[in-house]
Amino acid sequence: MVGQRILRTIRKHIRLCQCGKLSNLLRAFVDSDARHVGTLSPQVLEILQATAITVLIERSEVAARIEPAKPLWYNRASNHALPTGAGSMRLPSQCALRLFVVFCCAQLQPMFPSPLSAEQLDVWLGTGGRPSQGVYHCTLDSESGKLSESRLVAEISGPGFLALHPRGGHLYAVGTLDGKASVVAYKMSGTGDTAALELINAVEIGDGGAAHVAVDEAGKMLLTAQYGGGSVAAFSLDESGAIKERTGLIKHQGGSGVVAGRQDSSHAHYVGFSPDQRFAFVPDLGLDQVVIYQVNAEQATLRPHGFGAVPPGGGPRHMKFHNNGKWIYVLNELELSVSVFDYDSEAGTMQLKQTVPTVSKAELAKEQFTSCSEIRIHPNGRFVYTANRGHDSITVFAISENGQLAEVQNVHVRGATPRNFNLAPSGKWLLAAGQDSHTLAAFVVDPESGHLTYNRSVITTPSPICVLFGK
Repeated sequence: MVGQRILRTIRKHIRLCQCGKLSNLLRAFVDSDARHVGTLSPQVLEILQATAITVLIERSEVAARIEPAKPLWYNRASNHALPTGAGSMRLPSQCALRLFVVFCCAQLQPMFPSPLSAEQLDVWLGTGGRPSQGVYHCTLDSESGKLSESRLVAEISGPGFLALHPRGGHLYAVGTLDGKASVVAYKMSGTGDTAALELINAVEIGDGGAAHVAVDEAGKMLLTAQYGGGSVAAFSLDESGAIKERTGLIKHQGGSGVVAGRQDSSHAHYVGFSPDQRFAFVPDLGLDQVVIYQVNAEQATLRPHGFGAVPPGGGPRHMKFHNNGKWIYVLNELELSVSVFDYDSEAGTMQLKQTVPTVSKAELAKEQFTSCSEIRIHPNGRFVYTANRGHDSITVFAISENGQLAEVQNVHVRGATPRNFNLAPSGKWLLAAGQDSHTLAAFVVDPESGHLTYNRSVITTPSPICVLFGK
């Protein structure tokens, strides 16, 4: 029987090495047969061969300390290792086994992912209101979900929304600079603790502050949506990433009038491009419409094309295209609902087919204030996530084969007033920004169920209202 001291030693080093495949291998080595550690099945032998431990043994002095009963695991005389069949091995001494385990763990560590080599993802934070001073930055550990403390990287008043250049290297913010409501271009440098922003230039919007900003995939055109002005503005970008000029400003007219005080006039709240970049979409909360424009990327201009209508009083705020490009999901701020549309990419038209609540009316009745803020789609295309202010939750929906939604979870954001949230590019993590609690909290995402689990990583950061992962 394998001695308890040997088992404890091996298990200790299994925990320390943090090598996924090697950990499984060593567990199999120890647990496969406690009476005869060397009785290895063909499956275990294949794992050993695949991980190249035989090569390591041949090159190591540790091999000389292990004495096989038969030349089945290692034969010094013939310099052969690991035959294709199974065999048995005399139990090595405690010292030899300990050295063998430590040696293999140390040598194979670089071959497998580990928390020690986890990627630190750059996270840029747009902010609004006191005590914010501008754009902030932190990092997310891709393995543990741990957030670093945030730090100020660019001073600007109310940088409410951010966007990245498609080729990386540049970040754009909408806010107030030198007393003017502008769209601002920054050059990015460094990553992690050394990440920094350098001001390139700023161009005044000309119709008040913007609520949203987007850049086309060619990196030639930038759009902003003005909530107060009820307009969409277009700007051209040069090859260096600088903003050349404003090329257009289109004012939306009227309001649906369904919700008094919120829909008496136009309130453009978001702007984005279709997957093929031929059209631009502007959800207008005041109109109960998603206004559609034809895009001329070379001239960086827009031309009215049509609109998609949400249910009266819905108040469309943000929207996202599904990964397949066939469905559009529009988040209605006032009604706290999601409207699902079929999208005709050739015609550039959208047809409503479903609207579902993000929170039940009974739950909303318990709150003094409620509204939706953000909507995201998981990278695997199977789930939609929405944020609910007042209720301070995120609702998870499963996407059916025809694109329609069914709620599967509603979870508290561990903060107050989730103005924004985002999913990591891998889809493994979700970061929820609490505007009024001044917090950013991390949740692990189950890719099979879509469920969120709070991982107890939360930081304090001033008034976060936009969460953007770096490329």
